[in-house]
Amino acid sequence: MPANDTATFHYTVGLMKTAMSPRTATTAAKLASNTIEEKNACIPLAKRPPMDVRMYGRRTPGGGNPLVVHFHGGAFVAGDLDSGSTVARMLAGAGAVVVSLAYPLAPKNPFPDGVEAGYDVLEWVYKNRVKLAGQGARIFLAGEEAGGNIAAAMAVMARDRGHPPLAGQILLSPMLDPCVGTASLRKATADATQCKWADGWLQYLRCPMDAEHPYAVPGGSRRLADIAPTLVLSGLDDPLRDEAKAYAERLRNAGIEVTYHVMQAAQNWPDALTLPVNGECSCGVAVKQQFRAFFEATAKPTTTAKTTTTTTTSTSTSTSTSTSTSTSSPATAADAAAEDKAAARRARPDDGRPGTS
Repeated sequence: MPANDTATFHYTVGLMKTAMSPRTATTAAKLASNTIEEKNACIPLAKRPPMDVRMYGRRTPGGGNPLVVHFHGGAFVAGDLDSGSTVARMLAGAGAVVVSLAYPLAPKNPFPDGVEAGYDVLEWVYKNRVKLAGQGARIFLAGEEAGGNIAAAMAVMARDRGHPPLAGQILLSPMLDPCVGTASLRKATADATQCKWADGWLQYLRCPMDAEHPYAVPGGSRRLADIAPTLVLSGLDDPLRDEAKAYAERLRNAGIEVTYHVMQAAQNWPDALTLPVNGECSCGVAVKQQFRAFFEATAKPTTTAKTTTTTTTSTSTSTSTSTSTSTSSPATAADAAAEDKAAARRARPDDGRPGTS
């Protein structure tokens, strides 16, 4: 189905391709509860042509769902709405409404085209948050591999521009280091003569100086204070594991609330995250547990930063939370905090210059 054709269809977790009649009302109800609505759309943007997106999940009565802007992987040069479906469906399965974006790809659209397009979509999502996910919906960013880099960059942009307020960011095997020289990546590539991540960086960055820009390489940003709470996930055999862990540690050192997990059930990350699957991937249950825990933890105001680093199995979950005495609703508190800090953030954008965290 072309991404720009607006249509509604359903993806049912765990069903075989062959249609089966439900044997009992209980079975039918269980299958219905696992159905995720998906809709292709083309959203209007003020500064650029309309953008193709795919929306997952639906707003629920009585309260706002987490509302996630999602970016697929593909080393900056590949990927589309289909390749982003595995992670987007897991986010929706954890209770979120997801807007997954077909952002501009390199080499035709090098940095900063992808992040600027993503920011325009983020602003559109924020403006339409009540319609999309209900009153009180909180905005999250999420991405895998190169999409994790763009999500992380947009979290820095949202801080610098003072808008929109973010409840958190979710990074799965994020692609954050253009030097592509970590131990985990060297181990995974071994004697290979080519590295798709190195090639991707070469096509994404316009010149060597771009590698010093925090919107291109958020992993190298000199100032990470006031970034939204962060969940970082990686796999045991993940080539990008070391750079994911390093970024989580840098965020923690900057005072950010961070949870980092190494998923034992994850196999062949990040490649497996960019491959559409029928049914649920082997790590799906564990990953959705992490998503749900993060959504719950970020719904509570926090006063101190803390990092939890764990290795999990498909049945375990761990969260890191702090409690505040504030009685304001999360959405209201986030909006107020963003407005209070907007002027100061605009006055000191993280443009790559040395600064304090």
